[in-house]
Amino acid sequence: MSERGTRKTREGVVVSDRMDKTVVVEVGRLVRHPRYQRVVRRRSRCTAHDEGNECRIGDRVRIVETRPLSKTKRWRVVSVLEKAR
Repeated sequence: MSERGTRKTREGVVVSDRMDKTVVVEVGRLVRHPRYQRVVRRRSRCTAHDEGNECRIGDRVRIVETRPLSKTKRWRVVSVLEKAR
């Protein structure tokens, strides 16, 4: 029996929770600039599935890659690491 491939996991902050069972998570990373060699902050926004509607804006969450759930959703919320204040 073949094992399922390793899935990407990311940590980010919820920036929108207005949809039903869906949150938008902003994931940040640091990249070295090709010419100036300075560290630059880059960010990407992922649409993630939140089955229980438990995430709120400002929550720090862990998301994992999954099969396409809709036109834009390819991630799933695994856990809420830290609740917003």
